[in-house]
Amino acid sequence: MATWKTFEDIEAWQRARQLSQEIYSLTLLGSFAKDFGLRDQINRASGSIMDNIAEGFDRGGKKEFINFLSYAKGSAGEVKSQLYRALDREYIEKIHFEKLFKETDELGKMIAGLMNYLNKSEYQGLKFKDRVE
Repeated sequence: MATWKTFEDIEAWQRARQLSQEIYSLTLLGSFAKDFGLRDQINRASGSIMDNIAEGFDRGGKKEFINFLSYAKGSAGEVKSQLYRALDREYIEKIHFEKLFKETDELGKMIAGLMNYLNKSEYQGLKFKDRVE
């Protein structure tokens, strides 16, 4: 049974936060820093992963949490696509691309695993914790 008290307790959120910081740092360098559109888009998408995990959790219900986890997983897919654009435009080296792509892919799988866990568990969320039927 899940024992999270806050979204900060969720490993997927912690990893999403780290990924967001890595993406941000990368976008400050060289030509990437001058491509305002892609820079903004990849930063928003990477931040959206952690934000959707947090928002879904804080809504307090299992179904809402799963729904927002699906948005987070979609944002991870968006980041992977944007990493290809950054690679194709030669904003990042292949080694940085591979590292970040792998981290993002693993995070997406972690989110999918969390969704699967929640779908099978009796966890209902914090809004139902003290509800008596």
